[in-house]
Amino acid sequence: MEAQTGSETRLDVLATAEAWRTGGRDVAIATVMETWGSAPRPVGSHLVVDADGNFEGSVSGGCVEGAVVAEAIDVIGDGTARMLEFGVADETAWRVGLSCGGRIRVYVEKLD
Repeated sequence: MEAQTGSETRLDVLATAEAWRTGGRDVAIATVMETWGSAPRPVGSHLVVDADGNFEGSVSGGCVEGAVVAEAIDVIGDGTARMLEFGVADETAWRVGLSCGGRIRVYVEKLD
């Protein structure tokens, strides 16, 4: 199996979003807009979510990913896009086993 570059992975997630929409699913897409400090996924990373909570891609990981999926389901329901921000202070990050803090900003919108 060949390794994928970041842009190929992004294209796969966008292709999934298109396929799900074509198949009749209601879909939202989350995009990493900004990062500060430590962030597991770079700007431009995508997560596609359907109304049933199925998802593909990644914007962060762990608890953040779950929160973004939940927000995406709400966005599908009400059609209102949201800008989300998540962060961990350096001292908190160290206590939970992370080497440093960071913040990410994620935009979630419904695809029509």
